[in-house]
Amino acid sequence: MKSLACILCLFLATGAIAQQKPTEMDKSPLDVCYFPPNYPILKMSGKTTAQPVARVLYSRPQKKGRVIFGGEVKYNEVWRIGANETTEIEFFRNVTLGNKKVLKGRYTLFCIPTEDKWTLILNKDMFTWGSFTYRSENDVLRIDAPVQKSAEEVEALTMYFENNGNNRFVVMWDSSMVSLPISY
Repeated sequence: MKSLACILCLFLATGAIAQQKPTEMDKSPLDVCYFPPNYPILKMSGKTTAQPVARVLYSRPQKKGRVIFGGEVKYNEVWRIGANETTEIEFFRNVTLGNKKVLKGRYTLFCIPTEDKWTLILNKDMFTWGSFTYRSENDVLRIDAPVQKSAEEVEALTMYFENNGNNRFVVMWDSSMVSLPISY
């Protein structure tokens, strides 16, 4: 009788597992950018053994014909710079971002966009979704970056680090771009 009960439990457990389905493909794919750029490839090819300076984990929403700034992304309101889970930025050593010191560590990245500038915000509240639970008391740093017009329209939100003697953290979407110098 015990063996029949065990077989029945195994059968029910297998049926429950078989009914689970993976999540659907996300409309805003997750991406990663490193400083220095292409860090994993540099490490794999033996061109570096040092840790990276920084890494950003973010979801890349698409423009899809929408008005982004002043439309989908409201001016003068906190935005998580991305989609889905809050964007994370990690510094593997102390850095200077713009003209402000940032201690080694992992932070969430928000901004308050306006037509002329974005106030970039590093916050210590991790594992959040969007900016729905954003709390300014957890801010570690706020820094203003002027908005520039990008040379061409950018369909998917894009973040990257320039490393061409002019080290900068860059965020681009639609026809807007902001950037801050980064040094270590």
